[in-house]
Amino acid sequence: MKNLTFTILLALFLAQGCAPASPPEAAAEERGPTLASYFDNTGRDDALNAGVKMIPISTPSGEFRVWAKRTGNNPTVKVLLLHGGPGATHEYFEIFDSYFPGEGIEYYYYDQLGSAYSSQPEDKSLWNTARFVEEVEQVRQALGLNKDNFYLLGHSWGGILGIEYALKYQEHLKGLIISNMMSSIPAYVKYAEEVLGPGLPEDVLKEIKSLEAAGEYTSPRYLELVETHYYPKHVLRKPLAEWPEPVIRSLGHLNYDIYLMMQGPSEFGVVGDATLKDWDRTEGLGQIKVPTLTIGAEYDTMDPKYMEMMAGQLANGRYHYCPNGAHWAMYDDADNYFRGVIQFIREVDEGRF
Repeated sequence: MKNLTFTILLALFLAQGCAPASPPEAAAEERGPTLASYFDNTGRDDALNAGVKMIPISTPSGEFRVWAKRTGNNPTVKVLLLHGGPGATHEYFEIFDSYFPGEGIEYYYYDQLGSAYSSQPEDKSLWNTARFVEEVEQVRQALGLNKDNFYLLGHSWGGILGIEYALKYQEHLKGLIISNMMSSIPAYVKYAEEVLGPGLPEDVLKEIKSLEAAGEYTSPRYLELVETHYYPKHVLRKPLAEWPEPVIRSLGHLNYDIYLMMQGPSEFGVVGDATLKDWDRTEGLGQIKVPTLTIGAEYDTMDPKYMEMMAGQLANGRYHYCPNGAHWAMYDDADNYFRGVIQFIREVDEGRF
């Protein structure tokens, strides 16, 4: 959730003296007829386009297409990656290229509807969890994934989507990975208010709260405070100037309209009319029977103890802890993060979980 705010997007690009990047010219369906020819694997076989597929998606508002790309080939291990946001892109998952290929894991990048490489309809009624779940199911069918090979890894908002998908369609899953996402937004808000906020210097927290009360979420002073005191501690534990290029690129392609509607503008919770404000599936975790890994990190915006509790509530759960990680633990505690993910996949695949 918090890794993809508009404020950090502005901070990153203002610090570098450049404007946020525009989505790829051919990314959205309504931006012209070059979409399929640019991304569709049937017309080209160069390295840029290898493994790319534009998947038709049916919605109450009509037909659209979403972008997906396969890497690797493994008949029993196929991992679909659900990015955060909502409204971010697959791009920050590119670190998986450094770990999955060597383990023989087949995996799929995928931009959800509204994200940069996929169609970007303007109908706001499409931005809800139930509709996104149906989208994931259509993607699964189009990619030929099934209970004998289908692993779903959701990070941040993608973790919400993964939980929701499993509650409705777990018969198609072989394994589920919930990365850096609590199963309750009210519990997350409580953690932000009672732990993360008070962990800041008292004068900093007071000023941040004052600016939020005034609605100054994108003011220069608000940006300065959160980029100095919050992001490098709880989002990705590096100075902003050193954040990885795939992360910056993903932030530059954020669809802020979707993010604002579902997540809201605050750094310390989900507020206002954000549609995810009351989301809570903790009591339903026991209904998920497939092998499931939860990943928590010591410095995360999400409570790592809550993530551990979730693993105990799941019918077949395990917890993996990243002691040096924050919300993007796949970057700041990378070796440990991927060791846990790969071990989980291997044990499930070999029937040892």
